[in-house]
Amino acid sequence: MSDKLSEFKEFREKMNEKILEEKNLNINRFFNLDTRAYEEGALSSKTKEMLGLVASMVLKCDDCITYHITRCKEEGVTREEFFEVFNIALIVGGSIVIPHMRKAVDLLEELSDKSEE
Repeated sequence: MSDKLSEFKEFREKMNEKILEEKNLNINRFFNLDTRAYEEGALSSKTKEMLGLVASMVLKCDDCITYHITRCKEEGVTREEFFEVFNIALIVGGSIVIPHMRKAVDLLEELSDKSEE
């Protein structure tokens, strides 16, 4: 795992912990709802992560894109599936998605390189 990706994961976990330690009922409920939304149900976790990736790309959230690409890889999303997801995001979001697609492909390449080692 690259330093950049490790830093992202460490920062995300550290800050989520600090946020949840405050025990704000509504924030904690939202975090729980977010986690539970991606569990297996009528749709597989894999499908839900791909949907999350599309939404993140359309909403232009690079942190969310990083998170969902990582989760999609864990769920077994193939390169071909990733590019179909990127296409849906591009169709829905338009050309403004292209810079975020570049970052997504860069991360995908990085994760693919690491898995081949």
